[in-house]
Amino acid sequence: MLPDYALEKIKNVSMSIGNETLSLETGRLAEQAGGAVVVQLGNSIVLSTVVGDKKPKEDLPFFPLTVDYEERMYAAGKIPGGFIKREGRPTEAAILAARLTDRPIRPLFPKGYRAPVQVMTTVLSADQENDPDILSIIGASAALTISPIPFDGPVGAARIGLVNDELVVNPTFAQLDESELDLVVAGTADAIMMVEGDANQISEERLLDAINLAHQQIRKIVDLQLQLASQVTIEKWPFEAPAKNEQLIADVSAFLGDRLRESVRNPD
Repeated sequence: MLPDYALEKIKNVSMSIGNETLSLETGRLAEQAGGAVVVQLGNSIVLSTVVGDKKPKEDLPFFPLTVDYEERMYAAGKIPGGFIKREGRPTEAAILAARLTDRPIRPLFPKGYRAPVQVMTTVLSADQENDPDILSIIGASAALTISPIPFDGPVGAARIGLVNDELVVNPTFAQLDESELDLVVAGTADAIMMVEGDANQISEERLLDAINLAHQQIRKIVDLQLQLASQVTIEKWPFEAPAKNEQLIADVSAFLGDRLRESVRNPD
């Protein structure tokens, strides 16, 4: 039993999505991280944590963002045994889930941001019905939103299936086996950031309906994250974008002129 002062730090919010309840909780685990959120859908649970440096790496010409997705056998009620008694290297599904998490959040960091940021999602429970990859996107966004790291989010995500000619929000694995569509959509309340999936030759109108349905759910998930953030006292680190090297831009423009545009548009 946690003491009262510890219970006061635990904040959680929830909403219905599809046929399940989506819940976000912070303050119970990974308190030393910049932001940590436990996301649960059905009985699938992930822990998303973020840490970052306040000081940028001045000598880096890129944004050092690392996104990891850690699967654990205990999440499915299994313990590694036999010759290999440890967790193995990331599976193909884990690598793809990490990339799925990376794509919608990376563009929402300030332009010119050079401070290292690490996002880590650990699967705590996999109920074999609800895919945790969607929860990884939501958890990463929520953890960044309640952290001091500059981030122009939140981001929501939803998977849409087409079962018996009906669009289904966050279909289960069993439903996906029968689905004509497996579409993952991520975005902010105002715009779609990422669309990924496959379909069995459905019409463009049906695909647009699926994207619009996903965006409706995304807006609700974004609002849920803002509700969680409103319960947490945070102060974002100040950030000032580095000045542009106008001389370098002028030199490159003078060197290329219109040749690059002409080359790209040349049909031959």
